[in-house]
Amino acid sequence: MTRDCVIGSRSLQFFSFFKKTFLPMSTEATNKPVFRDLQADDADPEITEISSLCFNCGEDGMTRLLLTKIPFYKEIILMSFECGHCGLKNNEVQSGDKIQEKGALIQVSVTSTKDLNRQVIKSDYATVKIPEIEFEIPPQSKRGEITTIEGILSKCIAGLEQDQPARRALDPDSAEKIDTFIQVLKDTKRCEKPFTIVIDDPSGNSYVENLNAPLVDPALTTTHYERNKEQNHLVGIYEEELKEIKEEEEEETQAEDDASHDTLADEVLHFGTNCPSCNAPCETNMKLTSIPYFKEVIIMATNCDACGHRTNEVKSGSGINEKGVKITLRITDLIDLSRDVLKSETCSLSIPELDFEVGAGTLGGKFTTLEGLLVAMKDQLSGQNPLMCGDSATSTLKEQMKHFNLKLDDIISGKSLGSRIILDDPAGNSYLQNVYAPEDDPEMEIVYYERTFEDNEELGLNDMKLENYSENE
Repeated sequence: MTRDCVIGSRSLQFFSFFKKTFLPMSTEATNKPVFRDLQADDADPEITEISSLCFNCGEDGMTRLLLTKIPFYKEIILMSFECGHCGLKNNEVQSGDKIQEKGALIQVSVTSTKDLNRQVIKSDYATVKIPEIEFEIPPQSKRGEITTIEGILSKCIAGLEQDQPARRALDPDSAEKIDTFIQVLKDTKRCEKPFTIVIDDPSGNSYVENLNAPLVDPALTTTHYERNKEQNHLVGIYEEELKEIKEEEEEETQAEDDASHDTLADEVLHFGTNCPSCNAPCETNMKLTSIPYFKEVIIMATNCDACGHRTNEVKSGSGINEKGVKITLRITDLIDLSRDVLKSETCSLSIPELDFEVGAGTLGGKFTTLEGLLVAMKDQLSGQNPLMCGDSATSTLKEQMKHFNLKLDDIISGKSLGSRIILDDPAGNSYLQNVYAPEDDPEMEIVYYERTFEDNEELGLNDMKLENYSENE
């Protein structure tokens, strides 16, 4: 059990204040969300004032903080400083996005002007590269933004051209080289040759539009990876800063560790956490249960009183298996949709008849029925993704989503029999009920396979040290 404790470029300094000030405040205020929607008629926007040192005159000034949301984008922290002694003023906006458990590496093959119009969400920590022209935008050199691939190139060209008149007067040779590279960027922007744009984001909060949504986009590849020590430091995660949190978590779970297996199997455990939707304090229930003919799993359910958000998640109780598993079920009867299914957070789901695939981690870990899994998948595609169905989506994309949802509804209602559901889990922790157990199911195929290097890399196994792990490398 971990907490999302890192926000913004000054997270290490801000976290202690955030934990002591905003979390207790939101608890007292009838469980209001920590990041609230910004409204002009809000009588109580909950602006927090802090006495702060003025770096200009050395006297005490006043910093005001407001935690709010940008619709369809992310959570932000508005900071305003004013010194009454020297008159210095400073305004700043910091990201309030939580750092994801894994980083994201997004690669896009750009072959036409249509690809240049892909929507891009780039966080502060993302590195943007175009290998073909040896071009790179380092992390934290620019603020996070919503733009397009063409927009990224246009801003880079404008930034390089900005100081060219002064360079031509002071350093003509450098100015000439920059002019040459600007022309290369302009040729790239016109898409005269195919190129690849790579976005490497250790925070995991960057996004590139899928032009074939909800189908698989062959030109777009997204992989997730475990951050190394340097990347953790980049996003503001330091082991020293997390020491206090780990000690608190150890104290909270000490009673659970001392409990016997039989006690855990019969008891529902409760612990405090934050809502994944509005970040308000809420309570998560945890239960250890056993799935027949499979293994033990941990079911976790969260219900937020502040925004009404409900979620459930399933964790494996036995770690990563020696082999991955691929389960293929052909739906031949409506009763097949009532089969129990356990989809772990490392499992991908695909429907070949729809040319559709959901990557690992998209739906999280779920223990439900096959019908419930398909409904949850549909809700996440159509109800929780404004870039596909909201104001940001094009009419063409909305029409594609409508057509896809009709086909998916036919599968959910049992009108489209013969469709295949494929669960592919490299960790081997997913399960689909065999209604003929202990006999083989004629409509279900289960294949165990050796993981590839890429599978182990995504699971973090390649860098795992199993011997002499207490020694410093």
